[in-house]
Amino acid sequence: MEGADIGFVHLGLEIQNLQNDLYIFGFRVAYYGIIIGLGMLAGIWMAQSDAKRRGQDPEIYLDFALYGIIFSIIGARIYYVVFQWDSYKDNLLQVFNLRAGGLAIYGGVIAAIITLAAFTHIRKLSFFSMADSGVIGLITGQIIGRWGNFFNCEAFGGYTDSLFAMRIRLALVNENMLTTDILNHKIVENGVEYIQVHPTFLYESVWNLGLLLFMLWVRHRKKFDGEMLCIYLLGYGVGRFWIEGLRTDQLILFQTGIPVSQALSMVLLLVSGTILFIRRRQIEKEEKGD
Repeated sequence: MEGADIGFVHLGLEIQNLQNDLYIFGFRVAYYGIIIGLGMLAGIWMAQSDAKRRGQDPEIYLDFALYGIIFSIIGARIYYVVFQWDSYKDNLLQVFNLRAGGLAIYGGVIAAIITLAAFTHIRKLSFFSMADSGVIGLITGQIIGRWGNFFNCEAFGGYTDSLFAMRIRLALVNENMLTTDILNHKIVENGVEYIQVHPTFLYESVWNLGLLLFMLWVRHRKKFDGEMLCIYLLGYGVGRFWIEGLRTDQLILFQTGIPVSQALSMVLLLVSGTILFIRRRQIEKEEKGD
């Protein structure tokens, strides 16, 4: 990959000049933002499509999205800042500098759920019914949104020489995401330094795609409102737990040394898995009783 910025060396794929932004009428627009925006639009469309299939008013989901997106971004930022407080405590104005990065998907998910609870309460709608269509849109947005990390050369794992190993020009990478092990395996080609790592953004995007396909299959066999929400929390929790273990930019649960996303994933998959098991058993008994 002579002169390339990024590549999957064992797959023969490479990009010579990776661009992470473009200019529209003189304004710089980051590809990360464009991809996140596309993910949001696709997610809204998927949620509305599922709502229409179920006989609901799809416009309600657009109304919710206007609030959900705003509060999800706020929640994602708060979550990140809380667990990276040492980076902000001496310069509080940086908390509002979103251009420097720092959004955590779990914070966005938590904020979206809280916002949906408030929205459905005010509108006198079923929270669990809306959540079942909403998570189909959410996982769609996550599938697309993760590719923003590709253009930012971030959200990767440690060194690997596996089939999907990704090689990145070292100069493109934020030094805070580098580990001693990664640097010890640094590769130099024609005077250019590269790192070779797990593309965890890709792992998560593919995992989420598999989860979405499963959810689209199982939604026709849904037994109770809230079931799709539980499947999302369980499925995403399992995937995020093992993928988070590979990443080099983990947020740590205060002084415990435990990655907060792994801890939260474990809680969510246990709780949602238990609810799924209990509710399914109850419904099966009721059906047999009939």
